[in-house]
Amino acid sequence: MKKLTTLLALFITISSFSQSITGNELLEKAIQFHDPNGNWNTFKGDFFVTMETPNNGVRKSKITIDLPNQYFSVHAKKDTISTAFIVDKEICSFSLNGKQNLSVDKKKKYSLNCERANLYKNYYTYLYGLPMKLKDEGTIIHQKVATKTFKGKEYLVLKVTYKQNIGKDTWYFYFNPKTFAMEVYQFFKETKDSGEYILLSGLETINAIKMPKVRAWYYNKDNNYLGTDILSTTK
Repeated sequence: MKKLTTLLALFITISSFSQSITGNELLEKAIQFHDPNGNWNTFKGDFFVTMETPNNGVRKSKITIDLPNQYFSVHAKKDTISTAFIVDKEICSFSLNGKQNLSVDKKKKYSLNCERANLYKNYYTYLYGLPMKLKDEGTIIHQKVATKTFKGKEYLVLKVTYKQNIGKDTWYFYFNPKTFAMEVYQFFKETKDSGEYILLSGLETINAIKMPKVRAWYYNKDNNYLGTDILSTTK
């Protein structure tokens, strides 16, 4: 009974807080936790990501993001195949096992093109720049903060959508109500049972920014596990 009373009191406290805090205020508190020195806008550094997927082996990547010089690169290796994609300002390049002079068939087979290079740039910059990237132009922060239980834990939930020319997905970011650490995010496409949710655990500090170390991906519709990304500062 005592434990139930304590949990009820905690729920009431979190619920009351969610009604008194705006979306912008919650985002600012989350950014203060993850990037207390405001380093993201001048981020320049390398990190490594190991991607594990069921029945599909392991892919290891080195990512370089240099925002002041508008430079991005990802060098990845899976089995015996190594690929590299670089976006240097507006110029892109790519290679396969260190070779840039490739046949049309090889480029098609391994999706070696500028569209893929920019996709990787946007993907890694967005995910590893969260929650700071939610300050980008075209992001719509919904001001009503919800309280939600997810996987048995209470969160303050921030709803985010985007202007039509930016994106159509609806995102929800789940923050620890005590620390304001980002611990889950979830997105839905146009249909309700679409999209994925990502469970975050651990922290890796890079350039004084606290980034989630482990990201485990699941489908919303059936909780089917997709894979895990593990962040590190060394290979």
